Amino acid sequence: MTVTLERPVASAPATRAVKRQNRLAWIARHSIAIALAIMFVTPVVYLVLLSLMTSDQALTSDYWPNTWHPENYLRVFRATPLPHYLLNTVLYAVTATVLTLVSSVPAAYALAKLRFRGRNLMFLVVICVMMLPPQVVTVPLYLMWARYGLTGSLAPLIIPALFGDAFCIFLLRQFLLTIPGEYLDAARVDGCGEWRTLLRVVLPMARPGIAAAGLFQFFYCWNDYYGPLLYTSENEQSWTLSLGLASFRTVHHVDWNLVTAATVLAMAPLIIIFFFAQRSFVQGITLTGFKG
Repeated sequence: MTVTLERPVASAPATRAVKRQNRLAWIARHSIAIALAIMFVTPVVYLVLLSLMTSDQALTSDYWPNTWHPENYLRVFRATPLPHYLLNTVLYAVTATVLTLVSSVPAAYALAKLRFRGRNLMFLVVICVMMLPPQVVTVPLYLMWARYGLTGSLAPLIIPALFGDAFCIFLLRQFLLTIPGEYLDAARVDGCGEWRTLLRVVLPMARPGIAAAGLFQFFYCWNDYYGPLLYTSENEQSWTLSLGLASFRTVHHVDWNLVTAATVLAMAPLIIIFFFAQRSFVQGITLTGFKG
C-alpha cells in the first residue's frame, strides 16, 4: 500500500501577506534611493505641469492645472525659431563631442599605458588645466578668434575640441588604467603597433569609459551658455538653445507657462539620451578610479 503525502497549499491571504512583506522590505532597503529619486523628479514633474497651465494660473501657488493646455508647446514654436536653435545646439554638441573623444583617447592612452620621460609631469599639467577657470583665458582667446574673423559663429566653440579636453583626458586615463596590461602585451607580441593596439584592443574594452566621457562632454556642450553668449551673441543665426531660451525668457518673462514649455522641450533630448545610455554611463563611472 502506497501512501502519498500531499504538500499543503498556501492560502491566498498568506501569499499576499508574504508579497506585502517582501515589498515593504524592498522599500526599506531602497528608502534612501527612493527619497533621492523623488527629490530629483519632483521639480521636473512640476515644470511639466506648469507648462500645461494658463498664464494666469502659472503665477499662482497651484500645483495642478485647472485646465490642460498642450497648445503651449505649439505657441513656443510659433514665438521663437526653436528648431533652428536646436539644430545649432546639435551641431555644436555632436561635433565638439566627437572631436574631443578623437583627440582625448590617444592622449589618455599615452598617459595610462606608455612609459616615457615626463609622463607624470604631463598628467600634472592636465590636472592643473582642469583647475583653471575658463574666464582666465577669455580675453586673449576672444581677441584671437576676432582677429581671424570667426566670432559670431560656432567655430570658436568647436575648433578647440581638436586639442582635447582636460577632464575627458583625466577620466579616460583613469579608466584605461583598469585594463590589464597583459592584453596590450599580447597584441604587441602578435605584431600590433601602438595605434593598432589602441584601435583593436583598447577601444573595444574602453567603451563604457568612452561613453561616460562622451556623455559628460555632450551634456556640457548642450547646456553651455557662457561660450555661445561670448562668441555668438552678435549673430542670432548661430544661437544655441541655452542662449535662445535666455532671450525667450526675457521677452516672455510674464508667460511662465511658455517659458517652462520651452525649458521642457530643451530638456527632453537630454533625458531621452541618458535613459538609453545610462547603463554604459554608470558602468564607466563605476570602473573609473579603481587604479591611480
